[in-house]
Amino acid sequence: MEKLIKNIDHRTVLPLADQVGYQTGQVVSKTLAQNSRHSLTLFAFDKGEEISAHKSGGDAMVFALDGVGKITIDKKEYILKKGEAIIMPAGIPHAVFAEERFKMMLTVSFPEPNVTTVK
Repeated sequence: MEKLIKNIDHRTVLPLADQVGYQTGQVVSKTLAQNSRHSLTLFAFDKGEEISAHKSGGDAMVFALDGVGKITIDKKEYILKKGEAIIMPAGIPHAVFAEERFKMMLTVSFPEPNVTTVK
């Protein structure tokens, strides 16, 4: 059977934050799963790096794995620390900024085709 979650060992206990590494002056990402309904990606941001404001067609949950990030949702800022999570609703502008080095797991759930997203 095809692996639905890739780029990570199966049946192995792993420290999730160690599965993506920091690189100076960069945002590093590692896709674990992606299809028309879901996306699961690990990110490592060097201090001061960011993903600028954009919208997504699905609800996105950020789970902080390391460091401190600033999440902006519809121009309101939230500080996210290791072990905390926040939902960025579909269709609402959002951005991520690394207040210090910051690792996160991003899970995006997209609506079924022909289903309108609730805002």
